Amino acid sequence: MAKTVLITGASSGIGRATAEVFLDDDWQVWATARDADDVANLAEAGCETAELDVTSPSECERVVADIVDSAGRIDCLVNNAGYAQFGAVEDISTAQIAASGQQFDVNVYGPHRLIRQVMPHMRARENGTIINVSSVAGRLALPGQGAYAASKFALEALSDALRVEAAEYGIDVVLVQPGPVETAFYDRAQKAQDDLEETGAYDWLYTAREDSQLAGIQDALAVSADTVALTIRDAASASDPDPRYPVGQGAKLILLARHLPARWRDAALGVIRKLSGYTGRQND
Repeated sequence: MAKTVLITGASSGIGRATAEVFLDDDWQVWATARDADDVANLAEAGCETAELDVTSPSECERVVADIVDSAGRIDCLVNNAGYAQFGAVEDISTAQIAASGQQFDVNVYGPHRLIRQVMPHMRARENGTIINVSSVAGRLALPGQGAYAASKFALEALSDALRVEAAEYGIDVVLVQPGPVETAFYDRAQKAQDDLEETGAYDWLYTAREDSQLAGIQDALAVSADTVALTIRDAASASDPDPRYPVGQGAKLILLARHLPARWRDAALGVIRKLSGYTGRQND
C-alpha cells in the first residue's frame, strides 16, 4: 500500500514542489491550500486535494478525518504553510503579530493544530513522520526578522519537545531549515511590510534589505523550491531521520554564525547599519 502524506500550503513554492516530488515517488499525496482552486492542477496530476486553512481548527479536524477515512492512515505530515511579517520590532504592532491568519496563527498554532489531529492515528499505528518546515530564522534572528524569527523559534521549540515525546510511539519529528529560497514568499512578505506604520527610526534596515535584493545577494544564496522538496521527501523516507536538515549553503553559513559570540554578530550587523549611511538618531 502506498504511503500517505498530508502537505499544507501546497498552492505554490515549496509546498507545490513537495507535492510533486512525493507524487513522483509513488506516495498518495494530499495537497492542501486555503483555496482548493489553487491546487486544482495538482489534482489533475494525481494528487488528492482539499481546502485547508491551517488557522481553522474545524478544517484541520475535517481534513485529517477525511484522509484517515479514505486512506486508513497518515504516514507523514508536512507542515509547510507559512506567513512572514518582516520589519523592525518597534514598527510591528502586537495586534499584527497576534492577528488571526498571520504570524503565529499560521507558523505556530497551525502546525500545532494538525499535530494534535494526526498524533492519535500515528500513535495507534506506532509509526509516522512529522516534518515542520522551519527556517534558519528559527535558529538565528536578524534585524528586520524579529516577529518572523520569533514564530520559527517557537516552532523549533515545539518540535524539539515533541520529538522526545513522540519517539516512544515510533514517530519521528523533523525540522527542515531552508535559507533563502527562489519563491514568491519574500515578495508576499514585502507586501505585509507595506502595511507597517514605520516610525522612520529604522530606515537603514529597510534600505539595507532593498540594497541586498537589488545587488542579488539573496538570489546568490538562494536554493530552488525543488531542492527543499527533495530534502523533505528524503527525511520522510529515512528510517532514522536527523532532527534538523539545513537546506543550501546560505542556510549553513547563517547557522555557522550562531556559534560566534553575540557581541561579535551584533558588531558585524552594526557595520552594515553604518555602511548604509543612516542612523536612526537623526530622527530622535
